Amino acid sequence: MRKAIAFTGPSNSGKTTLIEKIAKRLISSYKLAILKNDPSDKAKFDIEGKDSYKFFQTGAEVVVTSPTRTTYFSHRQKSLDEIIEMINDFDLLLVEGLKYLPLPRIGVFRGEIDESYFRYIKAVAIDDSVDRSKIPSNIEILDLNNIDEIIDWVLKNAIEV
Repeated sequence: MRKAIAFTGPSNSGKTTLIEKIAKRLISSYKLAILKNDPSDKAKFDIEGKDSYKFFQTGAEVVVTSPTRTTYFSHRQKSLDEIIEMINDFDLLLVEGLKYLPLPRIGVFRGEIDESYFRYIKAVAIDDSVDRSKIPSNIEILDLNNIDEIIDWVLKNAIEV
C-alpha cells in the first residue's frame, strides 16, 4: 500500500528540516520517497561539463545509473500520478510544497502564521513563537519540536495513492 502526506509553509519555516527528521526516523521501517517542489526553478543537480549535463542540454530525458543509485533528469513537468508511477516502489511519499495537490497536509510555521494556507492544511506544526489563538479550531495543532507526535499524525492521516 502506497500512502502520501504533504507539508507546506513559507520559505524558511522548517519544512525541509521536519521532513528530514521524519525520514531519518521512518527509513528503517518504511520505503520512503520524497517529492520536493522547486517553484523558482533554482535547484541544480548536475555539473557543467559532465556527460550527464551535456546529455541533458540536448533536451532529451536522461537517466544516469550506477551501482548505488539511479538519477532521472526530465525536461517535462510531471503530474503527481506520473511521479508516483515513476517511483512506484514506496510505502510513504512525503511531499514538500505543491499545496494544490489533494493530499492531507501539515502547515509548518515559525513566528507568524500565513492564514492563506488554512484552506490547504489539516494540521499545523508550530513552536512557541506562534500565536495559537489565530489557528481555526478545525486545524489540529502539533508541536514542531515533538517529532513523535508529528510522525503519529502523518501515519494516521496519510492517504492511499
